[in-house]
Amino acid sequence: MAIRNIREIGEEVLTKKCRPVTEMTPRIRELIEDMLDTMYEANGVGLAAPQVGVLKRVVVVDVTGEEPHILVNPRIVESSGEQVGQEGCLSVPGKSGQVTRPNYVKVAALDVNMKPFELEGTELLARAVCHELDHLDGHLYVEKVEGPLKDVEYDEEEE
Repeated sequence: MAIRNIREIGEEVLTKKCRPVTEMTPRIRELIEDMLDTMYEANGVGLAAPQVGVLKRVVVVDVTGEEPHILVNPRIVESSGEQVGQEGCLSVPGKSGQVTRPNYVKVAALDVNMKPFELEGTELLARAVCHELDHLDGHLYVEKVEGPLKDVEYDEEEE
């Protein structure tokens, strides 16, 4: 498919609430494929549609590099526990900050065939899901950072 441009902090599209997907069209299927390609190309663990300029309630998450989760119209139906950790975002390049998130989440969503399912996750998966769902309502993790944002140094061998 295609690698799409990732929108960065300061761009208005990242502050808007996304619209639900009402039917799975070829354009939405293409968006999902492009989002997966874009996320993997950028070495991310999640990506939300507004990050590629589309105001639809679509999220892709893959914390293992082997098991992508596609969430259409996702909503958190249960959460518990607490974890505190460093978080970054493809839309806020070169920065990270400490954020408190639930340690467990259960999400109700639709799959690519518009069939309902639930996804449960802990630790990094729970953090990534919460982070991406925030994007769907126009929020960035920097709004939740406890303390200062830190510069992230990239190892040239990782790129």
